[in-house]
Amino acid sequence: MDTTVTTGTEENVWGGGNQPLGASYGKMMMWFFIVSDALTFSGFLAAYGFSRFKFIETWPIADEVFTHVPFFHGNFPMYYVAFMTFILIMSSVTMVLAVDAGHKMKKNSVIWYMFLTIIGGAIFVGSQAWEWATFIKGDYGAIETKGGRILQFVKADSGERAALSDFTNQLPEERVAHESKSGLWFVGEGTLPTYSVNEVVEGFKANSNIVIRTEMLNEEGEKTVLSRDESLKSLNNAKYVVEGANLIHNEYGSRLFADFFFFITGFHGFHVFSGVMINLIIFFNVILGTYERRGHYEMVEKVGLYWHFVDLVWVFVFTFFYLV
Repeated sequence: MDTTVTTGTEENVWGGGNQPLGASYGKMMMWFFIVSDALTFSGFLAAYGFSRFKFIETWPIADEVFTHVPFFHGNFPMYYVAFMTFILIMSSVTMVLAVDAGHKMKKNSVIWYMFLTIIGGAIFVGSQAWEWATFIKGDYGAIETKGGRILQFVKADSGERAALSDFTNQLPEERVAHESKSGLWFVGEGTLPTYSVNEVVEGFKANSNIVIRTEMLNEEGEKTVLSRDESLKSLNNAKYVVEGANLIHNEYGSRLFADFFFFITGFHGFHVFSGVMINLIIFFNVILGTYERRGHYEMVEKVGLYWHFVDLVWVFVFTFFYLV
């Protein structure tokens, strides 16, 4: 004999109709977009994670890659990335305040907080563009072997990275570029290095204080430094001079790192840029009193959902690329 026991009172949570769970059509569609976009970013980050641990021996160390701060020279690992993250998170705070002000129908407060949100987003996008340019330009330069390994140069006495200019003479102002098939100049489509392979090798031989550090990590998680003799031997397989990073070569290590960096941070940056543009449109509508006449600021709340999602995604991107 089947017996059904019901406790408590039944409530009609989902009333159906045009507003399930009391949410407007616009809010529901925004949530559908957020869920689908979250799955997209999850796939990208999962692919990054698998690739990183498959090639963990040659994966670049973030502290040695992202060491730049605008207008300052020196080694500041992760400082500027932390600043970018702080700015983006604070823009989420100002967006929350804008939504709250909209609920209270405080037009001037909505204008002020949305303005701060837009400024924060613009600073982040500009910082990301600067970070891209710096990453592409590179710091020190390296040699890529015929087998695809990256050979970096360090000072034997201090262990500090050595730039190609530290031991290789600068080129004359006018010089005829070799053809790409010669293997001396070619480092990528349309890219010419500052030095030829022969010049780097000769400069290395003339400076006994320079040794080579490979991209391979040892048991301590540090890159392997070769002896002077081992360094000279490894240069026999030199093929390209690599300066900076692109989709073909990467002076910091595995090319996949650069590929994922450009793709995922670029995709996220496009989201932030789009959010800034949408916020600008909503900002001017608020100034014109559009939502005041409607009697609600739901549009601010909907764009706020998108902005919070973009900020949350950056937390995961920041963790995967810079911290782990």
